[in-house]
Amino acid sequence: MKFNDIEFDTYFKNYPDDNGYFGKYGGSYIPPELQTAMNEINDAYQTICKSSKFISELRRIRREFQGRPTPISYLERLSGKLGNVQLYVKREDLNHTGAHKLNHCMGEVLLAKYMGKKKVIAETGAGQHGVALATAAAYFGLECDVYMGSVDIIKQAPNVARMKILGAKVIEVTDGLATLKEAVDAAFKAYAEEYKEAIYCIGSVVGPHPFPMMVRDFQSVVGIEAREQFLEMTGELPDTVVACVGGGSNAMGLFSGFLNDPVDIYGVEPFGKSIQLGDHAASLTYGEEGVMHGFNSIMLKDENGDPAPVYSVASGLDYPSSGPEHAFLHDLGRVKYDGISDDETIDAFFELSRMEGIIPAIESSHAVAYGMKLAKNMGKGSILINLSGRGDKDMDYIIEKYGTR
Repeated sequence: MKFNDIEFDTYFKNYPDDNGYFGKYGGSYIPPELQTAMNEINDAYQTICKSSKFISELRRIRREFQGRPTPISYLERLSGKLGNVQLYVKREDLNHTGAHKLNHCMGEVLLAKYMGKKKVIAETGAGQHGVALATAAAYFGLECDVYMGSVDIIKQAPNVARMKILGAKVIEVTDGLATLKEAVDAAFKAYAEEYKEAIYCIGSVVGPHPFPMMVRDFQSVVGIEAREQFLEMTGELPDTVVACVGGGSNAMGLFSGFLNDPVDIYGVEPFGKSIQLGDHAASLTYGEEGVMHGFNSIMLKDENGDPAPVYSVASGLDYPSSGPEHAFLHDLGRVKYDGISDDETIDAFFELSRMEGIIPAIESSHAVAYGMKLAKNMGKGSILINLSGRGDKDMDYIIEKYGTR
């Protein structure tokens, strides 16, 4: 399919380019010593990912350890309540550790093992990436340091406990807003001092090249599976696919399976409490071009041009930028980016739980809420939503703030 002069049948061969750019977005804006480390990672990935041994091992892990493929579930009762549009969810909440994050973490740590690294370093917001990386590190026998903001440590206490049980060292970050951005800052700083023995396993399709490409490639299993499963279930493609977008790994995983198809694609950002700067984290909707954490994308800026303070009810979405590929697809118009408020998100959290017996993560509830809104307006058709994680990690926070309704 050709869209705005982009041939999507060859898209993954051409994007990113050799320097890690998706159009004008992406690249690598880091100190020379870190660039040397990134070049080492890129060279190793480009070599190892093509080897049958690496591919076979990753496929075995996905099948025997992760429990892939994850299924698609038809939301019959919720669909009936909303009208004539049929809603489906890709059940990444059933992936081992409860979210999509393990898809790239097992790939990244397997890569680290092949490279002879002794430690993996990461940031985490909602804790799902931290849990997944701690799981992968335990599986392969590597040390694991996870940097996490103090605000998120409180909100995501169950995942903090899981990381520690799995043997990871959870390092509290108290700078600034003490959320995801600050955790990334701290992890980058630590990596700069330890890159010879460690690898920084970035938790989304962000950061300097090759991570936006590498994480997308590992997450593409979601879209590949979903496309095949939906065709088998229904005999046709979905009319629309939907996923939440913070950094954007779960969304790129799902979207990658459908970019070359006549399917509408929606990325859902956190509109939070209001459109006032500091009350949301909708970078693609309200941001502008800018560089942070080693890559050029669309970001929210304060009056000085620095990354703006952000907020989301979902710890995994409160990031002031988004992956460079999302910025590229946004400018192309191939993916439509919109948002959903906290109130709509929490309503969807309870609605899916009560109507279908599935308790979603708050991050995923953004996509569910948007899918429900689309269903009311479409009149007919089908929507496939990426249920990127389960709500176990959010239960204490939900009960404290919203009760059980």
